Amino acid sequence: MRLAIDTRKLHDFGIGTYVSNLVRGLARLDRDNDYVLICQPKDQEFVRSLGPNFHALADVSGNYSIREQFSIPWDLWRSKIDLFHAPHYVLPPLTNTRSVVTIHDCIHLRFPQYLPSRLALNYAQFFMASAAKRASRVLTVSEASKRDIIHFLQTPAAKIDVVYNGFDERLSTPTPEDERRVRDRFQLDAPFVLYVGNIKPHKNVDRLIEAFAKLRERGLERVNLLIIGDEISKYSSLRRLVHRHQIRQQVRFLGFVSTDTLAALYRLARVFVFPSLYEGFGLPPLEAMASGTPVITSNTSSLPEVVGDAALLIDPLSANEIADAMVRVLTDDGLRNDLIARGFERVTQFSWDRSVRRTHEIYMDVARG
Repeated sequence: MRLAIDTRKLHDFGIGTYVSNLVRGLARLDRDNDYVLICQPKDQEFVRSLGPNFHALADVSGNYSIREQFSIPWDLWRSKIDLFHAPHYVLPPLTNTRSVVTIHDCIHLRFPQYLPSRLALNYAQFFMASAAKRASRVLTVSEASKRDIIHFLQTPAAKIDVVYNGFDERLSTPTPEDERRVRDRFQLDAPFVLYVGNIKPHKNVDRLIEAFAKLRERGLERVNLLIIGDEISKYSSLRRLVHRHQIRQQVRFLGFVSTDTLAALYRLARVFVFPSLYEGFGLPPLEAMASGTPVITSNTSSLPEVVGDAALLIDPLSANEIADAMVRVLTDDGLRNDLIARGFERVTQFSWDRSVRRTHEIYMDVARG
């Protein structure tokens, strides 16, 4: 059987992690079927490195472009594909092969104010609804996202499979040398609060900064805040907020960091805070728990489902509540140690190997019709 996967988002934040772990896992699991990975030209060598049954098909069409509506169906037809997996919500209408689509979340429909235009909202509404209707099966990453897909797209529950994400196990095993290197490189002499993720409005980083300012007002003046995200330059308002609260010396924006550096930062942080307003899954809290770092996160969307009882849950709309939770973890070693132990136990419920195996089972079910 010949299966195709659209991997053009391999380098994107979030979905890129999903795509990368999916294809690497399939390469370890399945040597019998042929996989055609529709990819950017620069990724052809990576595809070939996965194994003899993985074949690169370069496509220069941009994501969300008119061109991809024609090039992807053409790629599938000329490659004689039996099953196609669209790992995002775009399934071109001309696609006439059996298909599986992953819809990670419905954030565009739940928070349309964060989209750049009405046209962008219409695009998201049309293609998400079309993909959910036309695909043989819909995959999503949490029960919370499944409920949103049923609500916003009117997709039958029986058509939707929840397949949880895993986490990169490299993040849970930093070496002492890595920790020393990162501590010295960033001069991390004081305890710090860590945030990891992109900086889009729904991530609620502005309220985290406000909560951090309140934390310092409550006497914890030696604590710093490190913010890691690869879109920081787009949101100058965050830097203005830091200046307004007069915490410029205590808040650091690090931008994108390597996996080894990220692993060490997770390990070195006193607490990880993730006050997002909405997540389809929410991978960073899981990564932090796997690293032995206590987690504070939101009581909304999928996040309680992912962290279980292994994190402090807060109202993400309340800077005071976020600040209170940070004070508790930073000053109560018993609570901190309990959260760390619960986190280690919780992450055993998630793995990319388990996720890939379940996804592969769904492929086989759909292919058999």
